[in-house]
Amino acid sequence: MTDFQRDILIGLMFIIGIIGVISGEFIISTVLFATAAILSNIFLISEACAGIVSFTER
Repeated sequence: MTDFQRDILIGLMFIIGIIGVISGEFIISTVLFATAAILSNIFLISEACAGIVSFTER
């Protein structure tokens, strides 16, 4: 999955979560916000680890 696709996925989850809050679906919006936050952190950590590995291989 490319960075652009990851950004689109996380952005869509965030926007759908906002729509859920506006419409009163608090449980669904909470799950979507949590999923977006967790995926965002996982992608950041995996990219940071990949950078460390490539730096140590030089």
